[in-house]
Amino acid sequence: MNETKITTGSDLFDYFLEGGYDKDVVTTIYGPSGSGKTNLCLISLAKHYDKKIIYIDTEGSLSVARLKQITDNYEKVLENVIVLKPTDFNEQRKVFEKLKKIMNDSIGLVIVDSIAMLYRLELGQVKDVYSVNRELGVQLASLIQLSRKHKVPVIVTNQVYSDFEDKSKINMVGGDILRYGSKCLIELQKTSKGKKAILRKHRSLPEGKEVEFKIVDAGIVSVE
Repeated sequence: MNETKITTGSDLFDYFLEGGYDKDVVTTIYGPSGSGKTNLCLISLAKHYDKKIIYIDTEGSLSVARLKQITDNYEKVLENVIVLKPTDFNEQRKVFEKLKKIMNDSIGLVIVDSIAMLYRLELGQVKDVYSVNRELGVQLASLIQLSRKHKVPVIVTNQVYSDFEDKSKINMVGGDILRYGSKCLIELQKTSKGKKAILRKHRSLPEGKEVEFKIVDAGIVSVE
């Protein structure tokens, strides 16, 4: 394994990303509901029980039952996971501020699943969209700084919505804020055979690279 990367937890995705997730960047995985975003997070969780992992769960997606299917070492995994569960956008901000204080060399991965949930709720409750977007930018900037400073990969999941003018096109929630702040963007799609991952942005790999996969009890397998 390259010293600048960590395994995704899946041989298929390690091959797809030529070694795994980059350690010092924010990787955003986005796609519709059921496309495999949380499963990718849990697979990474299952393979990194040798270090502490911070899991910020805004949607209640961290399933112990699913983790048990993926790994027999689930008890050890759970011992090393620090789960934070913000319930509104302000709490999410406080959680990201808390990360700066608790980060140390024992922490090997930070997962945010998802960054969009509480942001969208906040947008629906206020009139000042600019201030909400600015706050999202501040939150993402803190994740970027944390990743660079501690050389720890930050995996962020994100939601999508349909384009009003072109229903066949999807947009990532948070738009340019997440697009510019993330050094790696992976779009997940649902297909007739299973799922597809498309590399939309990467600092060293070609954009448009694809891999098809299925989610099974033990994790992820390729689609033949």
